[in-house]
Amino acid sequence: MCRSYCGLLVVWTALCGAGGLYGAAEPPTINPFGTRPTEREDALAGYIETSDGKIAVGRIYLTRDKRLKIFDESLQRQREVPLRVVKQIECHVKKEWIEKEWRFKELALDEKYYTGRTYPTRECLYTITLRDGRKISGPLSGIVYLKPGEAKPPEPGEYRPHVKPLRFFLHKRQKGKIGEDLKSLHYTKLIKLGEEALEEGKRKAARYRPKSA
Repeated sequence: MCRSYCGLLVVWTALCGAGGLYGAAEPPTINPFGTRPTEREDALAGYIETSDGKIAVGRIYLTRDKRLKIFDESLQRQREVPLRVVKQIECHVKKEWIEKEWRFKELALDEKYYTGRTYPTRECLYTITLRDGRKISGPLSGIVYLKPGEAKPPEPGEYRPHVKPLRFFLHKRQKGKIGEDLKSLHYTKLIKLGEEALEEGKRKAARYRPKSA
């Protein structure tokens, strides 16, 4: 009796060690030193247009687990919008001007003087159009990333070489460098998401011609 019980125990242990009962497949081994995925699974196809007319086409995403934070002027409260429900983000220039640079005089904390230098300044508002057609307008700030090149998500197990993403800033208030003018202070003008937007971006990019200085 003892020998039979021991024999059954050995068989049971062997089956479990081989991947479970009834030939269940053993979980795949994870290699901690293997190559990491080079694509974000939550990235969306689309394009981004800047104020100088340049078009960037590819896959667009935010910092992981982040949402677009916009102050909804119609409701007078801040809202958080996930990128996956967004169809378009459009920038509207509220105000722009050339600012004079002022500094405090030495040993005089309440007296300033004009340095003779200037820099461009801009205030922006944004309109987010959701996929269901609703719109949210108000101040918005954040960073949007675009991975140029292949716009289709990778197949399972597919390796793609690393391509550094481009960064596009969404500013409530934008400040340029000393000596710049407003034309030199470019901004993110339009972001469109979706497969149709991707094709539109390709067409616009093909027509783009840099403006001569």
